[in-house]
Amino acid sequence: MNRHYLSPLFSPKSVAVIGASSRIDSVGEIVYKNMLGSGFQGRLYAVNPNHNEIQGRRAYASIEQIDESVDLAVIITRAATVPDIIESCGKRGVRFALVLSAGFREIGPQGVALERAVIENAQRYNMRLIGPNCLGILCPRVGLNATFSKGGAKAGGLALVSQSGAFCTAIMDWARPNDIGFSSIISMGTAAGMDFGEILDYLASDLHTESILLYIEGVQRARGFMSALRAAARIKPIFVVKAGRHEAGSKAVFSHTGALVGADDVFDAALQRAGVVRVNTIVQLFSAAQALSTNFRPSGNRLAIVTNGGGPGVMASDRAVDLGVALATLSEQTLSDLNAGLPVTWSHGNPLDIIGDATADRYRHAVTHCLQDEGVDGALVILTPQAMTRPSEVARTVIEVAAKFDKPLIACWMGEAQVAESRQAFNQAKIPNFRTPEPAVEVFSFISAYYQNQKLLMQTPGPISRYSSPDVEGARLLIEGALAEHRKTLNEMESKAILAAFHIPIAKTMVARSPNEALLLAEELGLPVAMKINSPDISHKSDAGGIRLNLGNAQAVRSAYHEIIQSIQKNSPNARIDGVVVEPMIIKPNGRELMVGVTSDPVFGPVITFGAGGVLVEVLGDRAVALPPLNRFLVKDMIQRTRIAKLLTAFRNLPPIHMVALESVLMRVSEMVCELPWIKEMDINPLIVDENGACAVDARMVVNYLPPSVDRYAHMAIHPYPVHLITHWQMPDGTDLTIRPIRPEDAEIEQAFVRDLSAESKYFRFMDTLQELSLPMLVRFTQIDYDREMALIAVLEEDGHEKELGVCRYVASHDGQTCEFALVVADEWQKKGIGNKLMNCLFDAARARGIKLMQGEVLATNRSMLELVRRLGFEVSTSEEDASIKWIVKRL
Repeated sequence: MNRHYLSPLFSPKSVAVIGASSRIDSVGEIVYKNMLGSGFQGRLYAVNPNHNEIQGRRAYASIEQIDESVDLAVIITRAATVPDIIESCGKRGVRFALVLSAGFREIGPQGVALERAVIENAQRYNMRLIGPNCLGILCPRVGLNATFSKGGAKAGGLALVSQSGAFCTAIMDWARPNDIGFSSIISMGTAAGMDFGEILDYLASDLHTESILLYIEGVQRARGFMSALRAAARIKPIFVVKAGRHEAGSKAVFSHTGALVGADDVFDAALQRAGVVRVNTIVQLFSAAQALSTNFRPSGNRLAIVTNGGGPGVMASDRAVDLGVALATLSEQTLSDLNAGLPVTWSHGNPLDIIGDATADRYRHAVTHCLQDEGVDGALVILTPQAMTRPSEVARTVIEVAAKFDKPLIACWMGEAQVAESRQAFNQAKIPNFRTPEPAVEVFSFISAYYQNQKLLMQTPGPISRYSSPDVEGARLLIEGALAEHRKTLNEMESKAILAAFHIPIAKTMVARSPNEALLLAEELGLPVAMKINSPDISHKSDAGGIRLNLGNAQAVRSAYHEIIQSIQKNSPNARIDGVVVEPMIIKPNGRELMVGVTSDPVFGPVITFGAGGVLVEVLGDRAVALPPLNRFLVKDMIQRTRIAKLLTAFRNLPPIHMVALESVLMRVSEMVCELPWIKEMDINPLIVDENGACAVDARMVVNYLPPSVDRYAHMAIHPYPVHLITHWQMPDGTDLTIRPIRPEDAEIEQAFVRDLSAESKYFRFMDTLQELSLPMLVRFTQIDYDREMALIAVLEEDGHEKELGVCRYVASHDGQTCEFALVVADEWQKKGIGNKLMNCLFDAARARGIKLMQGEVLATNRSMLELVRRLGFEVSTSEEDASIKWIVKRL
């Protein structure tokens, strides 16, 4: 891929500070002074119409007076002047602007109008900007300090992106004495210009950024945010502080940035799905940053605690339990090895209390054998300075041991004066160290959560209904019929019909509009039956007196009809009544009542909820949420996050439920919300599940009209598997092939496909002589983000197994308008039209995505590929940088 289009913003060759000043302690004075003193190697211009000279350097009256090109304009003038300045910069050819000025949306309607004018002027000239109302950006490696913060930052591998300038200054102030360096610090302000998505794309490609910290108040474009976050998190650790966890905070966030703020547990679910970790406080983020600077990566959450004091060990254990960190169970061999070198009075378990007189050698013995144990993922080493303790000697020993293992080690040297030297040693060795056990355990939990969330990130659900496709068209017609009648709440029969269209088991339902009809339907369905009010205005039927259960005879059925109607007329006199629903009484003595729902989050769109069902659903508040699309791994994780999960296994005299049936319902609901964007709310309550299966007893859906969009999945934050791109094609010789988007489970056939390519084909495709794909490459090629890239494979089914014959893919450029592509066909299947067919399917997918230009590189010696691309309409030219490479371009 080419150099990232944001590179001139973060590594500019020339900067103009518009509003630079010599007035002491003004923003213009501080910013220009920071630029002069930061070691910036490019050209620097001061722009101020009221001065000929600023801080000893020539000043220009306007951007137009600067003869040479300017990469970045830093604007520090009054808000009212900014639209015209952006206009001037655009005409002058400036591509990037950093607007530090305040006085926009935060002051009300007048400021909103000003901000809109700024954005419109920037868009007119294809100018990208950060801000307004931001602290600025700082990139120490290139000497760029375009901020009004007093004090710079050390160069390093940590990137900080924040919607709060004050948060940036606090981090910078903390980082200096803690020897933490940054690749970049980016204050976004109101994020009216660039948002998190674009900046994360840049940081993911930046070779100098090793890990990323985010301070988020709200998200404006969820799809771009999630897509960029997932892409960056695949290769770099990301930790997030999210403000506005409660209603009062959310209101403050909106007044600060104007960003949308959704439900807090939904935001949690989004971050987990993106493979990143959320921390709750600034202190915790500082601790996570310190841990990230050590570059350790655990493989699990089993912690061993080594201490010379029982109390701190217990405190650490308690905090571990609070956070869900598992205390490692030491193996028999480890216990035997520990017994050989520890006094008989040691604790003989985890935590390892090695007694108050522990020497450096005793610590060495205990920590070494803990880290050698395969059941231990990391160690917390605690020291309390007792009379016989030598803290510095023990610290040096622990540092020496830690260097021999890849597993994380965290130190907790309690106290102050006696352990100050030890802390300095740990800092120099890049070992996270703390004064008390609790934050040390928290840091281990954050890094462990990162590992767990990475597993969630790697889940890319494929199509669920490969063999039993849902009746999407029938469900769509039901919804459109209701909307045509100006109804947004579907009745129970309609809701259940849609569930049935997606193969979710339902209790058969009929509507009676008189007592006699109710009796006839009850006899037809078979007694006993349940009866419920049928009204679009009543969500909680039991609260309104609209449910009667276990009706076993004709008299009971007729009486129940009258009782239900009378109760509704009394309790909900304004409710519309459309008869009474009659359905078989679902009798499952071993059944558990559950709830599966769908809500619509204002930021992330459809969200699937799961928890305890029945009448106590709101009282218990037991719900787990997840963003669709889901697969079985994600569904299992969702179920295990609820309290009711413990009741789904065998307990007392109840057998375990049919877990596969429950998982299938959740996966079908996921498929339903992907394919039916009209659905805004849904409740299946109760969903009764026992050892034999699941049944949706009651259901309610709320639908709404769709805004116009060319993207069938525009309503979703995470792009699902694009089922609509699956096509079947018969080759001229009669061979039937399937062309479809790649799936994560295609890793095996993808590996076999590449392995079987000839050396020449491998070289033409990868410009390398690799024998087979490495695991990271295999993951990268098969676990793709369908929103920003596409890979189509041609497969042939042989003896019940698929064989990959060819693959083509594109990766969208960061501007969203262009993409780079690649194509390779198995040697024995070349010159049979497969490449031509794959590429035409790829063209269609790219056009639907809004891509206008497809380009790529082909070795000049790859004559067959060059012939193919010419036939497909590509323009071919020789690369200016390398004559052995042809540059090919096609306008879509």
